Amino acid sequence: MLIGTPSEQTEKRAGGGAAREGFAAKPGVAAHRQSHIVWVLRSIGGWFDNKVVGPAANPDAAEDFRVDWYRILPFMAMHLACVAVIWVGWSPIAVGAAFAMYVIRMFFVTGFYHRYFSHRTFKTSRVGQFLFAVAGNSAVQRGPLWWAAHHRHHHRVSDQEDDRHSALQHGFFWSHVGWITSKKNFATNLDAVKDLAKFPELRFLNRFDNVVPVLLGVSMFLLGVALEGWAPSWETSGFQMLIWGFFISTVAVAHATFSINSLTHMVGSKRYKSTDESRNNFLLALLTLGEGWHNNHHYYPGAARQGFYWWEIDITYYMLRVLSAVGLIWDLNAVPPHVRDANHLA
Repeated sequence: MLIGTPSEQTEKRAGGGAAREGFAAKPGVAAHRQSHIVWVLRSIGGWFDNKVVGPAANPDAAEDFRVDWYRILPFMAMHLACVAVIWVGWSPIAVGAAFAMYVIRMFFVTGFYHRYFSHRTFKTSRVGQFLFAVAGNSAVQRGPLWWAAHHRHHHRVSDQEDDRHSALQHGFFWSHVGWITSKKNFATNLDAVKDLAKFPELRFLNRFDNVVPVLLGVSMFLLGVALEGWAPSWETSGFQMLIWGFFISTVAVAHATFSINSLTHMVGSKRYKSTDESRNNFLLALLTLGEGWHNNHHYYPGAARQGFYWWEIDITYYMLRVLSAVGLIWDLNAVPPHVRDANHLA
């Protein structure tokens, strides 16, 4: 009901119409809010099912450096969980489990995710391939197809503008860890891994890449509970084994792996002429079981061995030789001597 003179009533009607027009214009804001909610839900959904992430291609260049904060909450929580060592304490068995899980899963990443899935430097059976994918997935570095697709892209455009983790192009922090938080980089470019994407079991593992890590974490907790009951003199517990054996070792493996993307393109020596800044780094080679011979690798990426000379320690290669000796893998690609000894820098 309008109260006032006819002219005032007319003005109020006009004002009400304007208000209604203004309200009608708000669906644009509402649509934006709805779009944001959908994005948040898709990001959270990506914790459980990578299929909701969307296509790899994105014409918006701003997406290259836009952090998906909701999507990386589990990654941040994994780091924060390490602080719980203050409350759970330590024991020799827990620290030993952390070291063992570091070495084992570092090998799974370097030997399987890198040298097999990314570069196909040796052969195995289909069953072996799936088991290697499960093993690599336990390191919590996403699925085998995602890992291989991004790594192959890196080799195609190493240290060029389109290299998503180039320290030369984007600085240390982004090349080390920032790039994996980017909204654009969560998707898997299946076109880059057609040889692997034809296997449904690998696509399943790539889609649900948190299943194996969760099972591993639960297993470490149950191991601690069992040891607490069976061997109380070892002074461990379920939560202590979970923190040391899973969270601390996982974060250590992650940052050691990340250092190959960042530090080996910044610190070290160059033996071979190359179009990028890849370098050999002895300390990182020890830390990553042989991945630190990065200039060697970029010079001849198809070799199963990255320490080209006998004095270049490559623990991953030694372990692959053991697997070859027992028949689990075969046809390890070697570095031809004439290739190895050519193109040295003065």
